[in-house]
Amino acid sequence: MSPTLRSAAGSDIGRRRSMNQDSAATRPRLLVVADGMGGHAHGEVASTTAVEALLDMDERLRDVDLADVDLLATLGEAIEDAAGRLTALAHDDPDLRGTGTTVVAFLCDGARMGVAHIGDSRAYLLRGGALSRLTRDHTLVQTLVDEGRLSAEEAAAHPRRSWLIRTLQEDTTAEPDLFLLEAQIGDRYLVCSDGLTAVLDDDAVQQSLAAEPERAATVTRLIELANAGGGPDNITCIVADVVESADYPADDETPLIVGAAAALDRGSVPVGSGITPTAVPAQE
Repeated sequence: MSPTLRSAAGSDIGRRRSMNQDSAATRPRLLVVADGMGGHAHGEVASTTAVEALLDMDERLRDVDLADVDLLATLGEAIEDAAGRLTALAHDDPDLRGTGTTVVAFLCDGARMGVAHIGDSRAYLLRGGALSRLTRDHTLVQTLVDEGRLSAEEAAAHPRRSWLIRTLQEDTTAEPDLFLLEAQIGDRYLVCSDGLTAVLDDDAVQQSLAAEPERAATVTRLIELANAGGGPDNITCIVADVVESADYPADDETPLIVGAAAALDRGSVPVGSGITPTAVPAQE
C-alpha cells in the first residue's frame, strides 16, 4: 500500500482586480500554482505558460516509474523550460517583455515529494493539527526579516512586502528553491498565491485547514475569507490530502485547471472575467 494525493483547487479574481492572472493545475502526481506578475505585462500569459510547462513535464512521466526519477532535477528542468517558453514568447511579441510569474510545484511519488518554489506564492503543511510553512518568500521584505532588520510584524505591514527579488521571468535565469519532503498519510498541503496570504495570517490558515475535512469546501472557505478581508488580489489555492491509495479507485489523469490557464486553454471563459472554477474537486 502506498500514499497518494487527492486534491481540490479554486481561483477567484478577488475584489480589486480587473482580471485574473493566477493559474493552477492538479494531477495525481502534480500540484502547481503560478501567480502572474500583476505589475508586468500579461501576467496571465506568464502563469499559463508555467502551468503548461509543468503539465507537459507530467505528461512525459505518465508511463514512467517515478522511483527511477530525480524529482528535483525534473522539476528544475521544467522550470527552465517554462522560462525558455516565456523568453520565446517575448521575442515574438514585444508586448510580452517583462512577463513573469511565481511558481510553487509539487511532483509526487508516493510518500516522496519534490518541491520547486520561486517568488512569493506559498506551500504549507498541516500535520497533526500543526501548521508549517514550507516555502520562504523571495521578497525584499523577507530578506530583511532574515537579516534581522525587520520583525515579522513589521514585514506584514510593510508597503513593499510584495517586492519580489526572484521570479520566473523571460530573459532571466530561473533560480527556484528545490527540496524534498517525506509525506505521511493524513498530511494536508496548501499551495496558494499571495492573494490568500496577504489577507490571512498563519493562524487563520491553520484553523481553516483543520476545521473542514472536505477539500473542496476548504478551498471555498479560504477564498471566501480572503475576499471578506478585502480581496486585494487574485486568490488561488490547492488543498491536497495524502491518503492511502488502496482506499481510492485508480487515478484520473485528466488535469484540473483553474484561473487564467483554464480561460486561455479552454477558450470558453474570457480572460479577466473572473468566471473561473472555484473549489472544483479533483481526483475525488
